[in-house]
Amino acid sequence: MPYGGNSSGPYDDRQGGYGENDHYATPDAYPPPQPPGQRRAEPEPQAEDSAEAQDGQEKETHPFFTGDDPEGSDADRPGDETESRGDGRDGGRSKSKKKKGRNGIACLVVAVVLVGGVGGVSYVGFQFWQSKFGPPPDYAGSGAGSVQVEIPQGAGGYEIGAILVKNGIVKSQRAFVSAQKGNPKGNTIQAGVYTLSKEMSAANAVKTMLSPNSRNALIIPEGTRNVRVYEKIDKQLGLTAGTTQGIAKKEAANLGLPKWAKSGSPIKDPLEGFLYPASYPVAKGTKPEAVLKKMVSRANAEYNRLDLEENAKKHDLEGPWQLLTVASLVQAEGKTHDDFRKMAEVVYNRLKPSNTETNQLLQFDSAFNYLKGQSKIDISESEINKNQDPYNTYTQKGLTPGPIGNPGNEALAAALNPTDDGWLYFVATDGQHKTEFAKTYAEFEPLRDKFNDRKSNG
Repeated sequence: MPYGGNSSGPYDDRQGGYGENDHYATPDAYPPPQPPGQRRAEPEPQAEDSAEAQDGQEKETHPFFTGDDPEGSDADRPGDETESRGDGRDGGRSKSKKKKGRNGIACLVVAVVLVGGVGGVSYVGFQFWQSKFGPPPDYAGSGAGSVQVEIPQGAGGYEIGAILVKNGIVKSQRAFVSAQKGNPKGNTIQAGVYTLSKEMSAANAVKTMLSPNSRNALIIPEGTRNVRVYEKIDKQLGLTAGTTQGIAKKEAANLGLPKWAKSGSPIKDPLEGFLYPASYPVAKGTKPEAVLKKMVSRANAEYNRLDLEENAKKHDLEGPWQLLTVASLVQAEGKTHDDFRKMAEVVYNRLKPSNTETNQLLQFDSAFNYLKGQSKIDISESEINKNQDPYNTYTQKGLTPGPIGNPGNEALAAALNPTDDGWLYFVATDGQHKTEFAKTYAEFEPLRDKFNDRKSNG
């Protein structure tokens, strides 16, 4: 039958068509064939993980680098609706221009930042070079006004420069150090109080500091007696005469004397021997006791350095007090370094119990002058022999009760290391600068005659 019956034939035992048990419908089957006009190209296989293929680097999505609008596409913006329509060419060009514009601005920003950074680094580098290798900041001229500064003992160029900068005198430490090195006498600037001007050139500051007129230092020469030191302090500070001496007498126990120092009768001044001869910075307004403390402190430092206590034992003395007394006598009678060592030996030899020449009498005119508060070279025997003061070594055996002045380094060194030649006598044959020594009384007599002849001849 043409279409109505179930005609049977050789293929009647086949299964149904596409709709029945379709083999293309299983998951593992290939897709059904397509008409030639509708076939699509097979997609290229892609790497499973592009991030891993690029050594673990994530794809950059920041709009700065992609050029995308961080707030969405142009089409999403209400005002851009018409631009997103059309034939596609104008819209694509418009989007491209916008992206290029944003990228250009970003590059400009980066360039500005880089230029600013390079400029900043260059400025810092220039400042560093200028501070290390360029000419140091400096004032010009001799400055104006007046200011006092104190330079401590042992201060070097940079320390002095720092003090001057702090007080507005020079502009920089390097300028001062450079000027100091450029001056042949620059390294001879000493401790002291200087009167300088504000805003001076470093060269002028160095020049002024090298001038004695700029220094307000109190200079105590070797062998100066305390009474004279007190006068100098009063004058330096503009005080009424006697002010410092009164303070010294009242405050002696509070000025830093060592434990071995003595006081009380018959000691005339417990500070004698402790106002060490040196240069001291003393500015206007300084208190007298502050100056005295500085001097005593300096004496203690020197005496500790020389170890007077231990050295006193070597010369059969009772302690550092007596050794200091010997040094003061040597300083008062000696004229030169060689004189000092010989004079020290005269003292030690005359102190010996075995001395039968002078019977332990020192017979030093300087001691008599000290007790009288004078400085005379010609003293009559009658005047000396009738005086029984403990400080009179013509009538009292042994050392004076205490120092008769403030000895310097050379006299102290001589007291520690005297000659060993047997000297027992000495005479200042010219009355001032020349001292001659003798070992016996017989050798002494012609020296005494020479001295007397000088006096007779005027």
